[in-house]
Amino acid sequence: MRKVVGVGSGAGGASAAIELSKKGYEVTILEAGKPFKPFTRLMTLTEPLKRLGLLGNETNIMRIFPHMNVARSSNKLVVVRGITQGGCTAISCGNMVRAEHGLKEIGLDLTPEFEAIENQTEITPVPKSRWRPLTQKMFESAEELNLNPSPTPKAVEFHKCTSCGLCEMGCHTGARWDSGKLLDVALENGAILHTSSRVQKVLTRNNQVYGVSVKTGKSNKVYPADVVVLAAGGVGTAQILKESDIYCEDKLWVDIVLTLGGISKNSNQLREPPMAWYSSQKDYILSPYIDILSHYFHKPWRDVSLKNRVGIMVKLADVENGSVLADGTIEKEVSNTDETKLDKAILKAKNIMEISGVSGPFVKGMYNGGHLGGTVPLKRKDISSMRSSELPDGLWIADLSLAPQSQGLPTMMLASALAMRVSKKIIEYGS
Repeated sequence: MRKVVGVGSGAGGASAAIELSKKGYEVTILEAGKPFKPFTRLMTLTEPLKRLGLLGNETNIMRIFPHMNVARSSNKLVVVRGITQGGCTAISCGNMVRAEHGLKEIGLDLTPEFEAIENQTEITPVPKSRWRPLTQKMFESAEELNLNPSPTPKAVEFHKCTSCGLCEMGCHTGARWDSGKLLDVALENGAILHTSSRVQKVLTRNNQVYGVSVKTGKSNKVYPADVVVLAAGGVGTAQILKESDIYCEDKLWVDIVLTLGGISKNSNQLREPPMAWYSSQKDYILSPYIDILSHYFHKPWRDVSLKNRVGIMVKLADVENGSVLADGTIEKEVSNTDETKLDKAILKAKNIMEISGVSGPFVKGMYNGGHLGGTVPLKRKDISSMRSSELPDGLWIADLSLAPQSQGLPTMMLASALAMRVSKKIIEYGS
């Protein structure tokens, strides 16, 4: 039985673990974060502190919700990561769409994997009975503007959903899907999961991997492996590769999110599943959304209460211009191209809100990005094997690092699909 060490327990890591464990591989999953616990406190208790500016900057979210890691990649942009069991799936909105920008150009068709995920997962649009009245009105306004909005497909069991609006702080009812459901099956298949196990390096000898090292206190622990599958995300995977002096590219993308905030008295937009509908445009989507980071930590949003705040998100496929250093530092700017596209998209968001009766002042939120990829991008020559020839033998990547272009769309399904295809190749090659 061949030993596999999987690094990361999010959509990619869990998908790889379940595929390999069911084929008899001895799988050990190493997760840097701790077991996940949903946020269960009342957000409204922090409103007085927010109005007085006493919450500080966005990094303080980690004090009350440590599973969400935030860091500035530039003066303008905040990068958000889920460092916990389940990775970013634990702090997602549960959206499930096929994101495949840049894949056909390199000859990669993930249709079989997408279909398998759709067949295995309960995916349904947000029922309109769950929409707030203003969300319905904004949907109709988007239709009037020929923006072709659609209810958002979500992996959510709506009979369990309480419409708390805090999917990204964890689902306390278990209504929203996360990769924990895949991990449970992998563990039943014999896989082993270790949390609080941050991998530092991939260990190689004569261009062949033989394990990974994990920092434990003042010493390093070595986990031997015949196969190492990195699925720590576009940042985590890149950091490990840089620290290991292994091939990695400075082409990080993050799917920049910018939410335009307006005001509508007693709209209570948070009392519905976030992103209830979306409008897919070239390079971005529009979707109704209250940006929690902006609401609590962005000074221009400070004076409007949660019940009166209205938001429409722009999620942009940004320029792949970021880098990750060996110490984990992220360097990523909002490019001029990104700014131009965001300005055009924000104008459409404003039009939707104005037609729907939302009043100003209309204020941009915090620039942030939480879909992280592109640091080990696949090229056409790599598709037959699903790995770069620059990597040492036995090392595979199974997360969004493989996606060469930013998506401007929800990416959980893409991460899972990539990992499934990579796992098939590992099995096929007998790695």
